[in-house]
Amino acid sequence: MAWNEPGGSGGKDPWGGRNNEQGPPDLDEVVKKLQEKINGLFGGGGKGGSSSSSGSGGMGAGGLSIVVVLLAIVWGLSGFYTIHEGTRGVVKQFGAYSETTMPGLHWYPRFVQSVERVNVDNVRTSELGVRGDESLMLTQDENIVDIKFAVQYRVKDARDYLFNVVDPDETLRQAMESSVREIVGQSEMDFALTDGRADVVDKSKQLMQSILDQYQSGLVISSLNMLDAQAPQQVQGAFADAVKAREDEVRYKNEAEAYANDVLPKARGQAARLLEEANAYKEQVIAEAEGETARFLSVLTEYKRAPNVTRKRLYIDTMESVLSQSSKVMVDTKGSNNLLYLPLDKLMERDPAAVPRTSQSNRSYQQPQAPQQEEPSLRDDRRTREVR
Repeated sequence: MAWNEPGGSGGKDPWGGRNNEQGPPDLDEVVKKLQEKINGLFGGGGKGGSSSSSGSGGMGAGGLSIVVVLLAIVWGLSGFYTIHEGTRGVVKQFGAYSETTMPGLHWYPRFVQSVERVNVDNVRTSELGVRGDESLMLTQDENIVDIKFAVQYRVKDARDYLFNVVDPDETLRQAMESSVREIVGQSEMDFALTDGRADVVDKSKQLMQSILDQYQSGLVISSLNMLDAQAPQQVQGAFADAVKAREDEVRYKNEAEAYANDVLPKARGQAARLLEEANAYKEQVIAEAEGETARFLSVLTEYKRAPNVTRKRLYIDTMESVLSQSSKVMVDTKGSNNLLYLPLDKLMERDPAAVPRTSQSNRSYQQPQAPQQEEPSLRDDRRTREVR
């Protein structure tokens, strides 16, 4: 027989013999006891004589209180948020601006307010001229140039960035295109592509920032750079030739200046040297003339004292000066013999400049003595000399 049939187990029912023992606890009783304890904590429900209906109502109110408290705790903890360095928190209350929070730990009532974080230190980049033909611009002299720009910017005011314009980044790109086209349109082609590039960039940056400030976009420009500037593809060959000619002009000017800087100092130095040589020659001639004059005056003085002696001395000095430069040898044959030997080769090799000459300026004249008459034999001997 089955175990669960009455009397069929013969007292051998697994649960037999346990009629007097307590069975497994009832789940309803467990829940009821737990509610009673909770109600006791919150002062609900009485002991013993309380009806089941009143007990059930008290236990329901206590459970609801617990749930409300737990929900309040979770809601309060969920309102804490952190703003990192370089970021601003924009608090919105039912979608409207409430406040801007700085970096740190903050709290806000969830479901009433919301927080949107804006990075104000991040440098953003936008480019002009990478899409389609937006890089082609018309200049003042009715030429077309191909210019590309890149701008770097960041958020200055988080509130203005979120609430004043719909798309601040696109607004900045349009402001950049508008300002660049206006400045390039006020410049000539050669100026915009060569010497005026820095001026075009500066003016475009100022105009662009003024437009963003008028829109109160909350953006500030860090830098504006001209990436490329050239003539359109159709005329790049002619423009390259013009640029090359301009570079050649500059190079030739630099070479001419370098040549002038090299030649002019040399010419000035040569002119100064010639002037110094002329002055030296002038002083030399004057000094020689003064010396000759002084010598002549001293000779004149001696000549006045002894004309004959002075005349003879001048003659001898003159002959000495002239004959010292000559290769002729004068020999007095009177009193010589046939065995006379002269070393003519040695005499010819002698340096004429080595012949001692008496300087007239160093010669001292003494009081001349009375001239004596030469004997006739001496005069005859002098006449018989032979020049060989």
